[in-house]
Amino acid sequence: MATAEKDCKAPGVVAPVIDRNKCEGKEDCVKVCPYGVFEMGTLSAQERSGLSLIGKLKAWGHGYRQAYVVKPAECHACGLCVTACPEKAITLAKVAR
Repeated sequence: MATAEKDCKAPGVVAPVIDRNKCEGKEDCVKVCPYGVFEMGTLSAQERSGLSLIGKLKAWGHGYRQAYVVKPAECHACGLCVTACPEKAITLAKVAR
């Protein structure tokens, strides 16, 4: 039987979650991720409408560019993205199965 540590590091067990109200699109997560889990993109009008006032101001100030999790199944839970994000906008969450 695999240990919890090994299960945690297997791809697809956890995935990054980005807090849209905190992300300022600085690309640190994109640069540091060895598995290509992130890409930069532009918030849609629908995504912008769900932001708090502070989130809307931050997003506007950064041209609505933010990081997106495009390959969640590739995440190995290394935590480099969490550590690299200056806004603390990324958390790792267990994938529902």
